[in-house]
Parts: sequence; C-alpha cells; structure tokens
Amino acid sequence: MASEGQTSTEYIQHHLQNLAYGKLEAGYTRADGTVLTQDIWTIAHSSKEAADMGFWAIHLDTLGWSIVLALILGFVFRKAIAGANTGTPKGVQSFVEMIVDFVNNTVTDIFHHKNRLIAPMALTIFTWVFMMNLMDLIPVDWLPWAATKVTGDPHFFFKVVPTTDPNATMGMALTVFMLMIFFSIKEKGFMGFVKELTLHPFHSGKIYIDIFLIPINLILETVSLIAKPISLGLRLFGNLYAGEMIFILIALMFSAGLIMGIGGFFLQMGWAIFHILVITLQAFVFMVLTTVYMAMAHDVEEH
Repeated sequence: MASEGQTSTEYIQHHLQNLAYGKLEAGYTRADGTVLTQDIWTIAHSSKEAADMGFWAIHLDTLGWSIVLALILGFVFRKAIAGANTGTPKGVQSFVEMIVDFVNNTVTDIFHHKNRLIAPMALTIFTWVFMMNLMDLIPVDWLPWAATKVTGDPHFFFKVVPTTDPNATMGMALTVFMLMIFFSIKEKGFMGFVKELTLHPFHSGKIYIDIFLIPINLILETVSLIAKPISLGLRLFGNLYAGEMIFILIALMFSAGLIMGIGGFFLQMGWAIFHILVITLQAFVFMVLTTVYMAMAHDVEEH
C-alpha cells in the first residue's frame, strides 16, 4: 500500500497530489537536493516542486485518465451503434438507448430552441463526467500502488479521479461558458448581447434615467455571468474532492489494527454505496446546468 513508511499526513498529501509535468528553472534545488544547472521540463518529485512549476504545469494523470475514459465511452457507444437493429435491444445496446432516451427527454424539457449540438453535448457531458466520477469508487490505494510498482518509484503521484482536479472541472466549465457567450452573440447579435448586460435587470425606457442604471446593470450582470462557470466547475470539484477525502480517511483505518480495519471496511462499503448517488447526481447536475445555460443563451425575448 502507498501508506507504507508514511505518516498519516504524508499519506493524505500523497493521494491528493497530481502527477505534474512542468518547467523548473536553473538554480532550483529539487526534493533530492540536486541543484539544476539549466531549465528543464520534468515530472515533479514533491508537492513543492509541483507548486513551483506554476500555472503551465500539466497534470498528466488527470489528462491521461480523461482521455482513456473518453475512448472507452467512444468504444461502448460505437459498439452499440454497430450492433443496432430494429428488434428488441439487448445488452449494451439496451443500456445505451436507455441513457440516450433519458438525456434526450431531459434536454427536450429544458431546451426549447433549435440547435442540433445541444443534445449530443449534454449526452457527452453526462456520460463523460459520470465515468470520471466513477473512478472514485476504485479503492484509493489500488491504482497508485500499481503505478509505484510499474515505475519503481515508491513516491510516484497518481490521482485517478479527474474531477477531483479543479483544472479538469474548471476547464469543462470554461468551455461551456465560451459556448454560452458564442451562442448569445450568435442568436442576439453583438449589440443584443451588450444590451442584455447593460439594460437588465433595471430598465426605465427613458435614456436620461438609463444612463445612471447602465453601470449598475453592467456590474450585476457581469458578476452573474462570471459566477456561472465558477459555480459550475467548483460545485463538481468540491463534491468529488470531499468524497475522495472521505475515502482516503477511511483507508487510514486499515493501518490502525484489526478492529479499526473491520470498521473501516464497513464504513468504506457504506460510503461507496451512498457515493454512487453522489457521482450520478453530480454528472446530472452538470448536464442540466449546461443545458439551462445554453437555453438562456438562445433566449432572445426581452425581459
């Protein structure tokens, strides 16, 4: 287990640190005491190195698992499509059709405009976020332990739940935000988008009054607009990060003796069963809010 030879604090920090790849500058003193003679791009050997790499550091584990899970989804859906027929669906095809119908009905209830991108986007978001969340149900030590054996590095960082990394959740949220801005301008025009920010929620219809209301409206609407991607990304991150932390704390019980280990087993099973609801609900919420934001972007009616 990754906890061997580690204190509880070190164990927790190890499981919460991503596998970071970034730039360290010449003169930097590494975790093993080595002083760099030139700038290098390398994998961080400690949490401090990862932090010192700054904004441009790449979390290889988050990126890798996100891509792998997307490929698995693509393979499953492709297999279902290839085996589709007019008869009674069975197996994978039945499961995929159930998900597609569920997402389609949800989008139909929320989005009342014409855009063929929204339903496929909602399906992608729901299934992809669910798969990333699902990784949280794998015992916290299994895959990191396997990674240490493969690499030969007992302190190898390896987080397997992409949605416990704010870079992943905020990346998806910012993508949704950019699409929302794009469709707002596309449907309402640039001046329509500007009017939405400056003439709502307060609008008198008299120009000499609106001149004083425009700055207030702009501040309120800008804050509201920026809050959407922040809340969307941080909500998903916060819920999954908290869930992962609880799994890590329960895992510590296995190293505290037989009685605590037995208690940890039942706690882990109970939390895993409850967490199935959490990971599904968070994927659903992310999909629904994305669809709502797309509907708001397409709404051209004057308030």
